[in-house]
Amino acid sequence: LSSDEKQELLEIILLQAEMQELKSDPSREAKGLIIEARLDRTLGTVATVLVRDGTLRAGDPFVTGLYHGKVRALIDDRGARVDEAGPSIPVEVLGCSGVPEAGDPFFVVADEKKAKALSAMRMEKSRQAGAVAQTKMSLEDLYERIRQDQIEELNLILKADVQGSAEALAESLERLSNEEVRIKVLHSGVGGVTETDVMLASASSALIIGFNVRAETKAMSLAEQEKVDIRFYTVIYDAVSDVEDAILGMLKPVYREVLLGHAEIRDTFNMQRVGTIAGSYIVDGKMERNARVRLLRDSVVVHDGRIASLRRFKEDVKEVLAGYECGIRMENYNDVKTGDVLESYTLEQVAPHAPERSPERRPT
Repeated sequence: LSSDEKQELLEIILLQAEMQELKSDPSREAKGLIIEARLDRTLGTVATVLVRDGTLRAGDPFVTGLYHGKVRALIDDRGARVDEAGPSIPVEVLGCSGVPEAGDPFFVVADEKKAKALSAMRMEKSRQAGAVAQTKMSLEDLYERIRQDQIEELNLILKADVQGSAEALAESLERLSNEEVRIKVLHSGVGGVTETDVMLASASSALIIGFNVRAETKAMSLAEQEKVDIRFYTVIYDAVSDVEDAILGMLKPVYREVLLGHAEIRDTFNMQRVGTIAGSYIVDGKMERNARVRLLRDSVVVHDGRIASLRRFKEDVKEVLAGYECGIRMENYNDVKTGDVLESYTLEQVAPHAPERSPERRPT
């Protein structure tokens, strides 16, 4: 937007607010929204809150998401400590018991006892819902694997320095999913890699990715013991690139058919305890022992199998070239007739290509 358009938009917003009498009451208990949250080594949990109503003061007990706390300090956008923050003012809040997620509502309550009770109730509901969801997801995944065994999953656990980085990394990685390989972020959070993260990764065969964080000493020892792979990055692109390489390793191999040659069956011989031998003339190319072969009858594929044995003058040979005659026995198949054509071929593995990424959402 140009400066004139921004000014016009601001005037329209102010006009709408005035017409609808949209006002905040600074005298009431504060309510707001979590914009960002991170775990600081010295300060603990730091949550950036946008106050939407009321006035937030140091010492206020509060609840946000699954966590609770008491405001130990308020820090404004200049990094200075303040005693209070009114409506429409963003402020960093210290004193939360955990790291909330961006978008969680923030509100002040009467006392710390009520804050703890509300937090405990929310955590219990989240735990129960998570247990049910995990059970359902496991059953659905099991069904999907049985029904579509070609789909593979790459499980990930993400830890980052701030909530926004974790969300951005998760979105970038999940965008790599395609029809053959699905990226599944089992857990994402703020802070260093812990023993709990390693145990979850071990139980679910997941890869742990840390962005701008490190692992605790005990967590690293446990990871070595449980053989859990932990990768650390400071650039999102590097993490996405490495996961993309891992996907290439999970893709099912692609095979390309290479035609070897054709043989015309001119006579058949039935041998006890051996089967039917097809007396054949190699029209073009060659026939190789153990190669794949199709039996064509009037240009229709009757059978697709392998060459079990290849003989010339009662001697086993590895291959017979065009212009020569030989005896061919097919593996576990005897219904061959004079006039049938054998088409021999092999399958060569082709290196898999990187999956096409889902289109990125760009701001309009």
